[in-house]
Amino acid sequence: MWPWGHLAVAYLLYTLYTHRRYARPPRALPVIALAVGSQFPDLIDKPLGWSLGVLPGGRTLGHSVFFAMVLIPAVYVLALRFDRVELGTPFVLGHVSHLLADIPPSVATNGVSELTFLFWPVLEQPEYESVGGILDGFLRYSMGGYEWAQLGLFFLMIVVWYRDGMPGLTYVRLTIARYVPVGR
Repeated sequence: MWPWGHLAVAYLLYTLYTHRRYARPPRALPVIALAVGSQFPDLIDKPLGWSLGVLPGGRTLGHSVFFAMVLIPAVYVLALRFDRVELGTPFVLGHVSHLLADIPPSVATNGVSELTFLFWPVLEQPEYESVGGILDGFLRYSMGGYEWAQLGLFFLMIVVWYRDGMPGLTYVRLTIARYVPVGR
């Protein structure tokens, strides 16, 4: 799944959660934590696997349930330590939704052998086409039915995010304005 697909799945799940649990739309900082969590496995694996060659592929360490078993408690310990529990849950939801969304649709026809990436390094990852770096991965990108579905989910997410009041946008704008001089 591509970054926009991961963000869409995570946001749609999180907005359902906040509307049901708190009867309100998501708030700014939790949405930012969610966005980071939804990209976190790829932020680890793609550069280290595709660009630096430190990992054997683009879905290894950050995509492993063994890594998640260490990451999730660590996130909650840090959230409790810094009194930011409201940021821990969306980050974890983003991370876990990423792992689940990366399960390929072909698992239904090809079987569970395509799930081995979730258990790296104990199990070998499935065979993938070699990618020469992050830019190469994007340049090879082609739009099939699955990719169009991801794009559709992303556009649905944009509509829902807009209706939720675009949580996070003002915070990001103000933060950028504070640190990036404009008009010099």
